[in-house]
Amino acid sequence: MTILEVRKLNKKFRTDFYKRPTQALKDVSFSIERGRFVGFIGPNGAGKSTTIKCLLELIFADSGEVLFFGEKFNLRHKAKIGFLPERPFFQEFLTGQEFLKLHWDLAQMPRKDFPKRVEEVLQLVKLAHAKDKKLKEYSKGMLQRIGIAQALICAPEFLILDEPMSGLDPDGRILIKQILRALKEQKTTVLMSTHLLEDVEEFCDDLLVIHSGVLEYSGEVKGLQKNYESLEEAYRHFKIALTENLNA
Repeated sequence: MTILEVRKLNKKFRTDFYKRPTQALKDVSFSIERGRFVGFIGPNGAGKSTTIKCLLELIFADSGEVLFFGEKFNLRHKAKIGFLPERPFFQEFLTGQEFLKLHWDLAQMPRKDFPKRVEEVLQLVKLAHAKDKKLKEYSKGMLQRIGIAQALICAPEFLILDEPMSGLDPDGRILIKQILRALKEQKTTVLMSTHLLEDVEEFCDDLLVIHSGVLEYSGEVKGLQKNYESLEEAYRHFKIALTENLNA
């Protein structure tokens, strides 16, 4: 089953009234099948976060179509899709548990199921001891972990993670990797934007590579990595070939 289908997504930004708009996305098209773990990579400013924001209608594309579970994005999808943005916003006056309850209620999940689920998720991200602390007292790594807990709270069918390792110390990275392995074993469908190619190599089945707003590769990781010892080496040669083609 196709979880996500993206067709010819285009987005321009105007940063100066006297200059031409910048083409942030150009005819971006791809699909994600159920149970696949998909890496989304590219240089800073390539269009990864813009694509994700357009998918979830946090900003609106100029043209194109996005379908989740065969439908346009709607309120029914709130419980089916978990999302960790690159720069999450935290209501610092809330406790960790109150923050998760807010997102549970926004997804219109049954209130009676919250106490059990919140304990499960807080245990998973190792924050059960801090559930009654206000978020303003959390460290940067703890905030990243409560952000991941928020993305997982409704046990989503599809998880979108924008730089999930951001701000984590080595212990935090080990913990999040354990969670990602569990998600992979559970066959949760995941789209993960990252700069860490070793994480893509370890977890991802498929790969999207975007450059200057154009999706340059969509396929299996092994399809890009073939003939190279590592994904890092394959990506480096891919970028060299891409640059040469653009300059030709």
